[in-house]
Amino acid sequence: MALVTGAARAQGRSHAVRLAREGADIIAMDICGPVSESITYAPATAADLSETIRAVESEGRKVLARQADVRDSAALQQLVADWVEEFGRLDVVVANAGVLGWGRLWELTDEQWDTVIGVNLSGTWRTLRAAVPAMIEAGNGGSIIVVSSSAGLKATPGNGHYAASKHGLVALTNTLAIELGEYDIRVNSIHPYSVETPMIEPDVMMQVFGEHPRFLHSFPPMPLQYKGLMTSEEVSDVVVWLAGDGSGTLSGAQIPVDKGALKY
Repeated sequence: MALVTGAARAQGRSHAVRLAREGADIIAMDICGPVSESITYAPATAADLSETIRAVESEGRKVLARQADVRDSAALQQLVADWVEEFGRLDVVVANAGVLGWGRLWELTDEQWDTVIGVNLSGTWRTLRAAVPAMIEAGNGGSIIVVSSSAGLKATPGNGHYAASKHGLVALTNTLAIELGEYDIRVNSIHPYSVETPMIEPDVMMQVFGEHPRFLHSFPPMPLQYKGLMTSEEVSDVVVWLAGDGSGTLSGAQIPVDKGALKY
């Protein structure tokens, strides 16, 4: 039984479908609408979430899907309670929901900062706060996968609020790994680099780099084997591994999913 946030499309959908293929029933949650005026790319829609439902069910698994915001604690707690009442347990959490914006730190508005921190960091904490008690009560151990970013390991210019939120997820992961060790619940974070999703706005990104060309020197170059953007499915390979017994010795680990880009 697995909870995936931001599940309507892109990485979230891919993670949900892959976990279903491995035998998990799925709780799929997504806001399916605008997060803030400061987020300029098109949001996921209810139709996107319906496609996730269809894809999970095509794998022969059950799915409970709901439109909800990870900044809404009551909605998260109700979703978990409804799942546990119907299915009895929760084994895996993939805290995937996140947003990205652009701007130099001193030029960001309060709304830009609060939105990115609110969704990426506080929203992840609220997700885990809602899910962890059910995992403990089930007494079956489990695995929590926190989706951070390469920007959570190496800060990048032009999106300092995003980097701050993703660095914060490392501390959240490490603390929770210690706190949940006695319950055999593992907590790890993954750090993808340049995944092809709607969040990546090439035109906006290149505009920022055009205005501030020195920013480019702070981004890891693409290694030779890195041919274009990564796919969501490549990230899901790691998520599924972390959810399963094969990664049973790992907790409190930060795993780059970047084809070596951060080594350059």
